[in-house]
Amino acid sequence: MSVDTTTPTTTEAVVAVFRRVLESDDVTADSDFFLLGGDSLLATRVLSAIARGHGVELTFEDFVLAPTPQGLAELIAAAR
Repeated sequence: MSVDTTTPTTTEAVVAVFRRVLESDDVTADSDFFLLGGDSLLATRVLSAIARGHGVELTFEDFVLAPTPQGLAELIAAAR
């Protein structure tokens, strides 16, 4: 039986990282990091937090292609 690893907890964890890095509570699962004012330097903080918290090394290109918490959660699940 397959287990869904894109649980809300993974998405919520990425939402929390976005909120912390962007210093904003206005982040939802489908919020675009770059439209919220994020830049490449802040993106590296998000990628670092994901690596520490989930044990998954995503690239900046991954981030650009999936700049939302839900998109990154799906990449985290695919990398496990």
